[in-house]
Amino acid sequence: MAHDAPQTESSGKLVIRNIGLLLSGDLANPILDADTIVAVDGRIAAIGREKDVDTGDAATIVDANGVVLAPGLIDSHMHPVAGDWTPRQNQIGWIDSCLHGGVTTMISAGEVHTPGRPTDIVGLKALAVAAQRTFSAFRPSGVKVHAGAPVIEHGMVEDDFRDLAQSGVKLLGEVGLGSVKDGDTARQMVAWARKYGIKSTIHTGGPSIPGSGLIDKDVVLAADTDVIGHVNGGHTALPNDQITCLCEQCGRGLEIVHNGNERAALHALRTAKELGQLDRILLGTDAPAGSGVQPLGIVRTVAFLSSLGDVPPEVAFCFATGNTARIRDLDCGLIEVGRTADFVLMDTAQHSAGRSFLDSIALGDLPGIGMTVIDGVIRTGRSRNTPPATRFPIVVRQAQTVS
Repeated sequence: MAHDAPQTESSGKLVIRNIGLLLSGDLANPILDADTIVAVDGRIAAIGREKDVDTGDAATIVDANGVVLAPGLIDSHMHPVAGDWTPRQNQIGWIDSCLHGGVTTMISAGEVHTPGRPTDIVGLKALAVAAQRTFSAFRPSGVKVHAGAPVIEHGMVEDDFRDLAQSGVKLLGEVGLGSVKDGDTARQMVAWARKYGIKSTIHTGGPSIPGSGLIDKDVVLAADTDVIGHVNGGHTALPNDQITCLCEQCGRGLEIVHNGNERAALHALRTAKELGQLDRILLGTDAPAGSGVQPLGIVRTVAFLSSLGDVPPEVAFCFATGNTARIRDLDCGLIEVGRTADFVLMDTAQHSAGRSFLDSIALGDLPGIGMTVIDGVIRTGRSRNTPPATRFPIVVRQAQTVS
């Protein structure tokens, strides 16, 4: 699939049959009793047994060959700049590589690596609108990148947030990466953003890039953002007692990232589990970053949390799909009629010690990815980045897409 896959592709009717295991992305019912999915014009139209659904007149037919199908994975925390290039690592094609890791949707936590990123109010608003516009018009390899996330600065007033919202901006970049680092100011600006439908997140832990600083539990609680960004630090984590406090005293999303502190990630997960609040966990990579780009960062975090956090694999996959969709108000991430037809098809990696797909994830092994689908269109076949799967889906018939 070309890197400039247009958004106007027509997918027609897609049938995926012979699914061995169907993961829903929904914590309340993570495994569905079905072996077939039908999508029409990019949205799920039917889920069930092949004999019970209408599979006729399909433009595209995929024989899943007994592999696992899950919603396309969502990266809740990334930092795009321009298309599929990042100056942070001077790397081209990093989003395409993440697609080969099963990621079909990405959420910007701020375009902070943009060279010469403006910090004046006119400039930061202009950058946010430009990012929102460019990634709405251009999907690298078909991946949905929700971008345009301004980093708030002192001097912003309510009208600035109204203007941003009216221009199509729906996200705030990480609170704390700009000049606003105190809880009272952050809370006021986050409230203005929320008033106009803009979702917010906050930097948590020690400084990461130049200009950032320590954001401790008191600032996080005062700011009251929709998502507690990298609760396990990005990279430097808060002490255990502060992470516990955030879990106990705030009902917002708890974001665990690949590029964070792994010990702190497990502490946050276990605390949320003890509180009966696993629905608050969502996953990101926090890439590109100083540690690089991790194309398999999301699926690695799923396996990590399942294997060392004592969470069933089918539940851990919800952290990277349905939980994120609900917290971020996305129409993907769940296998439900009416949702967008974004899927990842995968199987047990060859020679895994696991006796089944779920067992292999519980042991910490990565799956082999055999196909990704976005808006009902096949985007990739066998992944160039994951270990080879035991089985692969087979394309029986494929429609010619048109722009």
